[in-house]
Amino acid sequence: MKHHPLLWLLGFRVSRNPISVYILNLAASDLLYLCCLLVFYLWKLIDYFVFNYYNYIHAVGMWFYSMGLFMLSAISVERCLAVLFPIWYRCRRPRHMSAVMCALLWALSLLLTMLLHFSCSSFFSKDELCLIMHSVIAPCLIFVFVILCGSSLTLLVRMLCSSRRLQLTRLYVTLGLTVLVFLLCGLPVGIMHVLEAIDAPGIPFSTFILLESAAFLLSSINSSANPIIYFFVGSFRQKHQQWQQRRSLKLVLQKALEDVAEGEKSGESPPQESVELSGSP
Repeated sequence: MKHHPLLWLLGFRVSRNPISVYILNLAASDLLYLCCLLVFYLWKLIDYFVFNYYNYIHAVGMWFYSMGLFMLSAISVERCLAVLFPIWYRCRRPRHMSAVMCALLWALSLLLTMLLHFSCSSFFSKDELCLIMHSVIAPCLIFVFVILCGSSLTLLVRMLCSSRRLQLTRLYVTLGLTVLVFLLCGLPVGIMHVLEAIDAPGIPFSTFILLESAAFLLSSINSSANPIIYFFVGSFRQKHQQWQQRRSLKLVLQKALEDVAEGEKSGESPPQESVELSGSP
């Protein structure tokens, strides 16, 4: 898994800023989600899978999946705040807001997952309570998805249609590609979860299982794609000599999170400064 060096670089090597904190948590949720999928399919291969294990792994997997959605939405909202309220963002934004938001989102996602799991487990066996929890959690995921799309569209409009257009930076390219891959590969799992919540009327069970398997496959691609996106964006237009440096992965990651337009650079900035957001704590 390519998330190991990414977590190491984000956690210990790259200078911290509001975006890198969210990216670190997004990478952690992606890695843990891939681990859940790996355990799920290994159990199926050895034919040792029972329904209770499926419930547990499904619940944990949905926890990490929802965290990925929450993190993407938080990153988009963070950039919208920086664009729409630049003075407040630079001067009045709480210093540790990113870390606090990540902690709250982890706790909220865990709480929703636990409520859903225990209300639908065979221990309680209350179909009405399970249906109620699905009817509560599914709209929550839809609401977060709407926030993600709305904030992303706001940034896109400011780049293309506004009289004060945003200059395209590597950070916006990274965010745009990450959101696009999620919409193409990560969203189907959420759709299947909503269909499961409403009992998927009109869909045969065998067809539903096939669609669910395809959705899980796509979600694994989504969780594996982010390091590739950072590598692609960060290495674009880089000199060949940098590939030979031991610190090249760190430089590539810093470039991918760079919030400075190419035309604004008077020269190569020092590696430790290239990831810093202007005016951010």
